[in-house]
Amino acid sequence: MTSWLLVMPIAVPFATAVLAYLLRRRPSGRWISLTGSILSLVASIALLVAVLDEGVIAAQMSNWDAPFGITLVADYLGVVMVVITAITGLATAIYALGEIPERLERLGYHALFQTLIAGVTGAFLTGDLFNLYVWFEVMLISSFGLLVLGGTREQLDAGIKYVALNLVSTLIFLSGIGLLYGVTGTLNMADLRDAVANAEDQTLITVIAMMFMVGFGVKAGVFPLFFWLPASYHTPSFAVSAVFAGLLTKVGVYAMMRMFTLVFVGDIGFTHEILIWVSLATMLTGVLGAAAQTDFRKILSFHIISQIGYMTLGLALYTPLALMGGVFYLVHHIIVKANLFLVSGVAYKLTGSTDLNRIGGLYKSSPFLAALFIVPAFSLAGFPPLSGFWAKYLIVKASIELEAWFVAFIALFVGLLTIFSMTKIWGMAFWKPHPDGIEPVPTRVPAHIRLPMMLPIIGLATMTVLIGLFPEPFVQFAETAAAQLLDPSDYVTTVLGAQR
Repeated sequence: MTSWLLVMPIAVPFATAVLAYLLRRRPSGRWISLTGSILSLVASIALLVAVLDEGVIAAQMSNWDAPFGITLVADYLGVVMVVITAITGLATAIYALGEIPERLERLGYHALFQTLIAGVTGAFLTGDLFNLYVWFEVMLISSFGLLVLGGTREQLDAGIKYVALNLVSTLIFLSGIGLLYGVTGTLNMADLRDAVANAEDQTLITVIAMMFMVGFGVKAGVFPLFFWLPASYHTPSFAVSAVFAGLLTKVGVYAMMRMFTLVFVGDIGFTHEILIWVSLATMLTGVLGAAAQTDFRKILSFHIISQIGYMTLGLALYTPLALMGGVFYLVHHIIVKANLFLVSGVAYKLTGSTDLNRIGGLYKSSPFLAALFIVPAFSLAGFPPLSGFWAKYLIVKASIELEAWFVAFIALFVGLLTIFSMTKIWGMAFWKPHPDGIEPVPTRVPAHIRLPMMLPIIGLATMTVLIGLFPEPFVQFAETAAAQLLDPSDYVTTVLGAQR
């Protein structure tokens, strides 16, 4: 039973992708994708229930015991990422009903989308490094297909930059895997914990750890490795932008959290000190880049970079409270950032542009959309009582407890600059009149398009408010996840002792 629970969140989107591709020239393709997204959410919730009931669960594929076979494993961090992936996938699948034209559906949009969801989910559940590399490649291929789907010059230019830098990341990651296997003779993450700790040449282990930090850093979009992100995330459809913004960089952050708590813990004074400064630089450069932009999606893209810094900072500080804040921030940001990109898509439908200098009047014509924008925007900036407030609070409190006053100052300062960017979007897109005197009337967008685009925005905004108003269960979950990261003995025991 455990094996099925771990396999289904990956198998369902893959099966959906096959069916959606076979029926891509028929209207039923979109409904297959939507149905598959619902089933993926059901499967992920079933896995969550099992983890809450049993703790860490693992399964060995094809009756090959760890560390020799393919291991799937779910702990608190892994399973919450699987659930939030399914939620984001369902939200964007509904949104796509109103946004994605038939031309892109016939080109295989739904199949690529479901393959991407499967790749992200596989990365969160895999228990060995080589299969993590495989899932990275599944993500890269499907995300590149989604990025250039439509074939505009801007998309192709962004796609080349995206693939080129991510291939460099893959090369570094794969080289690190080869070196690590040469030193330890294993790639199973649980088995690597003792193998790395007992390795004779710890200096080489530290070098390998830095290779992994760079490889995962490109995927996560940390300073100075983030340039592919703002060059590409504003070019595809808004549904694609939303799922990219919500999920892709978080896989890099997750991999970093996993490896630098489970495996590379022998020289924390060196590796995590570097990560602190990288995180602070990521936060500052991202938020300053956002302040310089005047395009809705480009501002949001730079803010992805800025907020990634908070997540990696939770790992870098390496205390129970800091890691708890990092996990909480990870989940909160996926919901909020995906929602902001979805809002930008509706704004585009109403105004015909995402350039803030060319749009306006949305508050007067669409006050409900304006309210839905304020929820994730204020949450991103850290306003109470929304989810972003608690995420920032935990990180700042952890910094103060360590007497890292400069770190706490930067975290608060970046929050203030985030407010500036969000109020710039509000002032130019929603509050000021349209520069050409054109009123963006919602009824110009047909109901069969407007409704599926608005529903996921409402749902994600509701989640943001609920997490903010009732944070205790989410904080407790993040606390348990952080405790499992800091003491992975249950993870190691379950993986290496899992029954076939």
